[in-house]
Amino acid sequence: MQHEYQDILVSDIVSGVLTITLNRPEAYNALRTQLLSEMADVLDSAAQNDEIRAVVVTGNEKVFAAGADIKEMAALDAVGVLNDPRVGHWRRIAQFPKPLIAAVNGFALGGGCELVMHADIVIAGDNAQFGQPEINLGIIPGAGGTQRLLRTVGKSMAMQLVLSGEFITAAQARDFGLVSEVTIPERSLERANELARKIATKPPIAVRQAKEVLLKAYETTLDSGLSLERKAFTLLAATEDRNEGIAAFMEKRKPNFTGK
Repeated sequence: MQHEYQDILVSDIVSGVLTITLNRPEAYNALRTQLLSEMADVLDSAAQNDEIRAVVVTGNEKVFAAGADIKEMAALDAVGVLNDPRVGHWRRIAQFPKPLIAAVNGFALGGGCELVMHADIVIAGDNAQFGQPEINLGIIPGAGGTQRLLRTVGKSMAMQLVLSGEFITAAQARDFGLVSEVTIPERSLERANELARKIATKPPIAVRQAKEVLLKAYETTLDSGLSLERKAFTLLAATEDRNEGIAAFMEKRKPNFTGK
């Protein structure tokens, strides 16, 4: 995965974890097409790399991502918006099958908040602020913000954020289920990587199945979700990792999961 990127930094793989850092500090990490394309390309590659078990995405100490690139957006008419390539990039990010963990400090607004909601787990510094202020520009969230936000924080808070353009703090975001943990800003990335490394030690087929089944719960009925869970549970009975996990437990030793 050696490649020079313009808008992101990509780490070496460490203990099964790859870290993507949004790197447009001069533009508050605004999510222009180039950045989303690069991130989607990296995730597509990571999905095919068995050495990578989890991915962490982060910004800098002051901003995760302050939204879309307004200058780029202003240049698009209705046809341009209809044919916007960012739609495809967002779809690729959403379809990443391995765990994606966000470490968030500072502003996560508009598209930045939507990127947070594409992550599976969110660790926030206590200086983080979240919001969907698109209403102030005469538009609405356009990368899944209305749909994912309502499913995450509930109708009342989603309406409040989208209709008022107000921000919420990291503590509020945790209370409403948008983030899982709040730390001091200096520790958010460290904690995200700790969690990613722990997940990287788990059986990768089971991790991917668990992520898929959990995400389907947003889109289906309880009965359908339970059926999908049972099918995944049955599938895992055919894996070597399942046999290794049970044997290691019975033999009181650490399991060696190989992804088979």
